[in-house]
Amino acid sequence: MKYLLGIDLGTSGTRSVLFDQSGKVVAAKSAEYPLYHPHNGWAEQDPEDWWQAAISTISFVVRESGVDPRDIAALGISGQMHGLVMLDEQGEVLRPSIIWADQRTGEECDDITCAVGAKRLIEITANPALTGFTASKIMWVKKHQPEIYDRCHHILLPKDYLRYKLSGDFATEVSDASGMQLLDVPKRQWSQEVLDKLGIDKDLLAKVYESPEVTGHVSAEATKLTGLSMDTLIVGGAGDNAAAAVGTGTVVDGRAFTTIGTSGVVFAHTSKLAIDPKGRVHTFCCAVPGAWHVMGVMQSAGLSKRWIRDTCCEKEVALAERMDEDPYVLLDKLAEGSPVGANRLLFLPYLMGERTPHLDPDCRGGFFGLSAMHEKPDLIRAVMEGVSFGLKDSLDILDGMGVTPDNMLLTGGGAKSAFWRQVLADVFACPVQTIKSSEGPALGVAILAGVGAGIYDSVEAACEQLVELGDTFNPDEENVKTYARYHVLFQQLYPALKESWVALSRL
Repeated sequence: MKYLLGIDLGTSGTRSVLFDQSGKVVAAKSAEYPLYHPHNGWAEQDPEDWWQAAISTISFVVRESGVDPRDIAALGISGQMHGLVMLDEQGEVLRPSIIWADQRTGEECDDITCAVGAKRLIEITANPALTGFTASKIMWVKKHQPEIYDRCHHILLPKDYLRYKLSGDFATEVSDASGMQLLDVPKRQWSQEVLDKLGIDKDLLAKVYESPEVTGHVSAEATKLTGLSMDTLIVGGAGDNAAAAVGTGTVVDGRAFTTIGTSGVVFAHTSKLAIDPKGRVHTFCCAVPGAWHVMGVMQSAGLSKRWIRDTCCEKEVALAERMDEDPYVLLDKLAEGSPVGANRLLFLPYLMGERTPHLDPDCRGGFFGLSAMHEKPDLIRAVMEGVSFGLKDSLDILDGMGVTPDNMLLTGGGAKSAFWRQVLADVFACPVQTIKSSEGPALGVAILAGVGAGIYDSVEAACEQLVELGDTFNPDEENVKTYARYHVLFQQLYPALKESWVALSRL
């Protein structure tokens, strides 16, 4: 029996999961770390925290599983996308990583658009310049911290920093590299044109692989820290959403999934390149060689629910701890006590700006319609409905592009909530279905590792064999009608407030 290791480097923590070749979980472990906000709209993390979390979780699953490390054939790494990791000549981290949620780079996005040209930028990178993407972060450091930029010898993405620490190799793969805004997405290679126009040396960037390709193996130094064998291969892996796609079987046309993690994603697979000329949704290379995916991303999905928990639900959190219960279960019970539409209360889920469909770092969250009659259950339900309306915006754009899914799968922490699953079915006006495995991204990169190690013939064949679907939630016709009316009003609020948010950012 051979085994496969999937490592998922998330925003809140890292999770390592050891699977057997049938996809069964043998051992799993998670470790959390902090997120820093030095200024309003900034978001940073310490790469050393990621590495220590990886060491602790990998060593735990190797030890607790009782598996001979030599039988762990390969590992794959999934990671939060777009984060900037800068290393000096000795491979040491130069500054905290500016991660995906950071919104400081509005001016740099304008600079990138002017340098490359708005139309040409979308033709090459399949996306407009975005504050979340890596290129604008590089340009920010170049402008504001030139002494650090001058010392930089390597630029990596978060998961690829773990790869470097595990193997000593500087490598990335097409799905994660697509989110840097430096990759020629149609050609699946670095764009020399974009690099030249931005003045970024190609030698700073890692070699690009396809997601199931082998990039190296575990180093002698990493074996001492993790308990892994030097025989264990490391494959390209994937960005978190591309990894989740593999873990949910979204690897053929007609398949789509929604994930609610810290951020939220509506993701559809396509074997034909499809680019939105308005740049409202993202087109990236996917983890299946020769294919792409189209996705809408909202910045604050699960983050919105965590915010309402941390700011308004101290009593419920304390009660959940005494009951040895997940506090989100108690929040869901409260939300169920509020009617559809949360007693005419809408929540704008723009706590960290927004990407899809508004591409606006200045917009902010808020409640619309708040009155003295509203109570905590209304606020919680409005938050969950507001996130669902934001995800519906992305689904509508995909439909307009002709990337129309036959079904909608659900993954991520938010998918654990049966109440939220039903809200999504009603807002989307289509059945939604869960995945039996809760290890979406980790399973996805383990599958990629298995393909790289020759255990499976292809990504598609492996998913057909390993991915099992779970419960289906069908929409309620009356709720669908009610939510459709609320969604129309929700869509009117952003343009009505856009200029006010700009004014607020200048105060």
